[in-house]
Order: sequence, then C-alpha cells, then structure tokens
Amino acid sequence: MVLLLGIGTLLLLWGTLTGFAKADVRTIKALFRWVVAIGGILLALMLVLTGRGGLALFALTMLGPAAWNWWRGTPAPRAVSRGSMTQAEAYEVLGLRPGSSVEEIKAAHLRLMRAAHPDTGGSDWVAARVNQARDVLLG
Repeated sequence: MVLLLGIGTLLLLWGTLTGFAKADVRTIKALFRWVVAIGGILLALMLVLTGRGGLALFALTMLGPAAWNWWRGTPAPRAVSRGSMTQAEAYEVLGLRPGSSVEEIKAAHLRLMRAAHPDTGGSDWVAARVNQARDVLLG
C-alpha cells in the first residue's frame, strides 16, 4: 500500500513538473498570487474563528497595503543601458527635476554617495551610476 502511494506521489509530481515546464511565466506568477491570496484569507479566517480577530485585523492593517501593491504587480525594473546615460536618466538617478541648479546636483550627488559608497557598505554599481549621472549633468 505504501509503495503504491509513493508511486502515485511520484507520478503526480512528475506530471506537475511537466505542466510547469510548458507553462508561461505569467501564468505561474498568477497561480502563485492566487495561492498566496487564498492562504492569507484562510489564515485570517482561522484567526477570527479561534478568537484572535484582533491579530487578524492588525495583520491586515499592517500588511494589507503591501499585499495589495504586490497583487496588482509592480512594474519590472527597466534594463540599465550599458552605453551612455541620457540627461533624463541622470536626473532620475539623482532624484532631481530637469533644470536643477549645479548646487542641487552637487548636493544630491553628495547625499547619495554618502549612502552608496562602497567604503560605507554601499554598492559599487550604484556608486558608479551616481557618479555617471553627476558627470552627465555637470559635463
């Protein structure tokens, strides 16, 4: 009996993996979102039924906005070009509006480099992008 159950489980697993191999990535993401959403609803219901409704309400209040944004799907990050940076990209990297003054550009660069410098635990890539943005805007 245990052998038949094990063989059945392996066949089910093999069939599932074969189906996922043929599936589109968006379909799998949608399935995962539904599974997580239904699991969250069941967890909240279980908390309410066991007398922990306050905890369920707290979790929904704290995690609800993040879950809603995740459910809607956040836009995929844009690919970073390996070539030269445009002025619009440079303003975006520094968090400035087009037409910002030289002082504003220098201040934004300094602020970002304090956080992103590799010597202070930041990323080499981010520091390079910040420097590149400053160079594009200041010439």
